[in-house]
Amino acid sequence: MADLFDKIANDPVLMAARMGREQGIYPYFKPLSETEGTEVVIDGRQLIMIGSNNYLGLTTHPRVQRAAIEAIERYGTSCTGSRFLNGTLELHKELERRLARFLGKEAALIFGTGYQANLGAITALMGKDDIAVADREIHASLVDAIKMAGCQLKRFRHNDMNDLERVLRECGDAPKMIIVDGVYSMGGDLADLPQIVTLAKRYGARLFVDDAHGLGVMGEGGRGTHFHFGCVDDVDLIMGTFSKSFASLGGVVAGDCDVIDYIQHHARSLIFSASMPPANVATVLACLDIIEEDPSYVQRVHVQSAKVREGLRRMGYDCGQSVTPIVPVYIKNEMHTVFTWKALFDNGVYTNPVLPPAVPPSKSLLRTSYMATHTDEQIETVLRVFEHVGQLTGLLQPVVA
Repeated sequence: MADLFDKIANDPVLMAARMGREQGIYPYFKPLSETEGTEVVIDGRQLIMIGSNNYLGLTTHPRVQRAAIEAIERYGTSCTGSRFLNGTLELHKELERRLARFLGKEAALIFGTGYQANLGAITALMGKDDIAVADREIHASLVDAIKMAGCQLKRFRHNDMNDLERVLRECGDAPKMIIVDGVYSMGGDLADLPQIVTLAKRYGARLFVDDAHGLGVMGEGGRGTHFHFGCVDDVDLIMGTFSKSFASLGGVVAGDCDVIDYIQHHARSLIFSASMPPANVATVLACLDIIEEDPSYVQRVHVQSAKVREGLRRMGYDCGQSVTPIVPVYIKNEMHTVFTWKALFDNGVYTNPVLPPAVPPSKSLLRTSYMATHTDEQIETVLRVFEHVGQLTGLLQPVVA
């Protein structure tokens, strides 16, 4: 009789992980022994962190920390219930009002995680008679949400507007929603929202933008990719997360009042999950205060990431189409990517190696990302280490004196 666990012994992912551990080149699940700021301590060694989504560097801001502590002192550590029942605090409603205004929408609804926000919105709105028209590089949570919704999935080539139009034309008169990321989390490039909006209107499609990596980073005051492109009213639903620029945990979906009201009465990931803990909510509110009062955080993260992106390109690295604080370094070969990660790690720089199936074959990369709080000296060190490692590994041509 077959055993459910038989698959474990020959699982290729697990076999590769074990081999990597034995060889000392396994790059994942490395515990940080101190806070995740611009520098971290791993295995007793201090490294410059360029693998974080802490884009504005607010996780250690004294005002943010104090807000979380005060919320615990007032409300305790948890609501212990669903938003539907005993899990809604006035604090939750205040955050939703603030976020709706910040995102330029009538209403907003917060979830326990960004993953739940995508699941909740998509599964509430879409069913077997509907079509999800999705970019091939959307986040995995959106793919899972579409599968759970039971709707038809049609994908178009990444940021290819001709292919998007072809797919929309094939959909005919069926109810449909275009689903894209605002900022793509691996490539650091942007969805072509102006063209997507034009096509959505032409073919009668709704538009959902997952702006997890755009919220707090793109557009006027960090209000998102839809603000960056000036198409706030044309995006039907905007989603964001708090685990990046907002130094917390949770997610939000914002749109018209009636749509948000419908989602909150049908989203199973909201109804059957406990609500965001008070400290997490207070953290986001404090981050909102800081971002709205001081635009320099949003401005500086772009300045610092541009220095790295331009410096790496001058050296000869391939950074793709990035225009955001996410700066990919395409190594392409899987093993070369792991070895380059290890060399950078050994030289005091923390990056994230990204391998298939997270990226297409022959598109392995090092995902680097930057914070508003990275110092100029740290940026210079990162560039110096990348140049040294590039020559050491043969990725860059050696400099001839």
